[in-house]
Amino acid sequence: MNAIDSLDTTCDVLIIGSGIAGLSLALKVANVGKVIVLTKTNLKECATILAQGGISAVLSSEDSFDKHIQDTINVGDGLCHPDVVRKIVFAGPERIKELVEWGVQFSKRGSDHYDLGLEAGHSYRRVVHSKDITGVNIQETLINRVLEDPRITVLENHIAINLKIRAGRCLGAYVLDKQKDIVKNFAARVTVLATGGLGKAFLYTSNPDISSGDGIAMAYRAGATVMNMEFIQFHPTLLYHPHAKSFLISEALRGEGAKLIDASGNRFMAAYDSRLELAPRDIVARAMDAELKRSGNDCLFLDISFKDSDFIKNRFPGIHAKCLGLGIDITKELIPVVPAAHYAIGGVKASVSGSTDIPGLLAIGETACTGFHGANRLASNSLLESSVMAHFAAQECRNLLDKAPPACSFSPWHSGDAVDSDESVVVSQNWMELRLLMWNYVGVVRSDKRFRRAQQRIHLLQDEINQYYWDFHITSDLIELRNLADVAQMVIDAGFHRKESRGVHYTIDYPKKRKTIKDTLLRKSVRSEIFNSSNCD
Repeated sequence: MNAIDSLDTTCDVLIIGSGIAGLSLALKVANVGKVIVLTKTNLKECATILAQGGISAVLSSEDSFDKHIQDTINVGDGLCHPDVVRKIVFAGPERIKELVEWGVQFSKRGSDHYDLGLEAGHSYRRVVHSKDITGVNIQETLINRVLEDPRITVLENHIAINLKIRAGRCLGAYVLDKQKDIVKNFAARVTVLATGGLGKAFLYTSNPDISSGDGIAMAYRAGATVMNMEFIQFHPTLLYHPHAKSFLISEALRGEGAKLIDASGNRFMAAYDSRLELAPRDIVARAMDAELKRSGNDCLFLDISFKDSDFIKNRFPGIHAKCLGLGIDITKELIPVVPAAHYAIGGVKASVSGSTDIPGLLAIGETACTGFHGANRLASNSLLESSVMAHFAAQECRNLLDKAPPACSFSPWHSGDAVDSDESVVVSQNWMELRLLMWNYVGVVRSDKRFRRAQQRIHLLQDEINQYYWDFHITSDLIELRNLADVAQMVIDAGFHRKESRGVHYTIDYPKKRKTIKDTLLRKSVRSEIFNSSNCD
C-alpha cells in the first residue's frame, strides 16, 4: 500500500534524472541553493553509461565549426534549427575542457592530441572518446564529483509520478519512494526534467530498462508542448544474441572500417548508398531492415576481423570483452547485429537553456527537443547537446531563482479507493503488447495502415492501463507502463500526421519530402491537439 509522506521535501532546484545532463547541471547549480537529484534506480543505471562512441566537438585544425554545423544540418534533413545548431556546436570545445577538468580522461594520440574518431555523417574526425567506454568514464566521473559535493542531495530509488501544476506554474512533483513504498511531495522553485529517452517502448532497443519516457510523459500530461515525436532514431547495430540485452555495437567500428554483410558474406550497402557503412544511421537501418525482410533471416553481420587483432582489442576493449564473454571473438569472427530503437529525437519543446512553455519547468538532454538534431541525429551529437544544455540551463536556473517565488507546498498524494493489485500480470502483458505493436507498426519503415492499427490498439491499451492506474496502488512498473503508453501515443499521432519521409521517419505511402518544412507540435488538451510551426524560433 502507498502510504502518504507527511512532510514535504522542499528545495530550490529539483533535478529528475541522473545522466550526463542531470548530474552536470547539479554540479553547476550547487552554489545557488538547495539541490536535489532524483534517480529512479541508481546513479549507474542510465543511458549515458552505455554510450560507447563519444562526444563530437571541433578540436582539430583541419576541422571547423562551420563544417560541424553543416554536417549536423545535412544529417538533420532540413529540419534543424540553424541558430540552435550554431549555439551548441560553438559551445562544444569548452564543454570538453570542462569534463577534463572534472576528471574525465579521453583517449589521446601521444601526449597532446586527442584520438579523434570518425563516425557516420561526419566529414572529419571529431569524436572525442575514451576508447569504447566513453559513457562509463563520464558517468563515473560525474557520480564521484556529485557525491563529494555536500550541497547536492541524491535520492536513489525515487521515481516521479506526476508534476504538480498550479495556476500554470510547475511547483514540483509527486514522487514514489520505491523502498519505503510511500509518495512524497517534492516542492521546488525550479524543476528540471533530465530523464532520458523512451527506447523501452520498442521491442528491440539499445536503451537501459529505465528509458520509459517519464519526463516527456509527465510534461505532456501537465500541458507542455512536445515536438517532433515521430523521429525515433534506430541504431543499425545492436548485438543479436539470446544472452545479450540491449548491448550496442558502436558506430565507431564502422568508422574504423567494419563492413556490414549478409548471411552469405555479401557486402550489401553499395546497393543503398555510395557512402556504404558510413551513410547516416537512418539509411543504414532501412537498408538492413530491407535486407532482413528480403532474406527472412533473423540478423545480419558486422565484420572487423580483417583489422589487426591488437588494434581491435585496444580500440574496442569493452565490445571485445562483452562479445568474447558470449563466445564471439570479434578479432576472428562476425558480429551478429540487428537495428534497434536508439534515440528519441523528439521530446519536450525547449530552448537550449531548457526553458519550456510551463513556468518553473525546464527540460534538458534527450528529454528535450531543441531542434538541434532536426529529423535525424548526427552521431555523437547527443552527449554534446546534453552537456551544452546543462551549461545553459544552469544559467537559466540562476536567472529564475533571482525572481522565482519560494518553494510552495501542495496537497499530499491521495490514493482514493485504490487497493493492492492481485493481478500484476496485467502490467507485464500490456508492456509486452505495447512494445510489439510499436516495433511492428511504428518501426524502421512505416505506413498509414500501420499507423491506423497502432492508433486503435494504443487507445485500448491506454484505457486498460489508466483504469488499472486508478484502481490499484501505484508501483514503479505501473508508472513506467503508463508513461510508455503516453509517449507511444505521441509517437503514433505525430508520425501519422507527417505525410512525408524525412530523416528517420520513413513511410512507404509518402516516400518523398514535402517542400514545406515544419516541426510537429503536440499539446494535450481535452483532446490531443496536433499543430505545426515553421522550423524557426
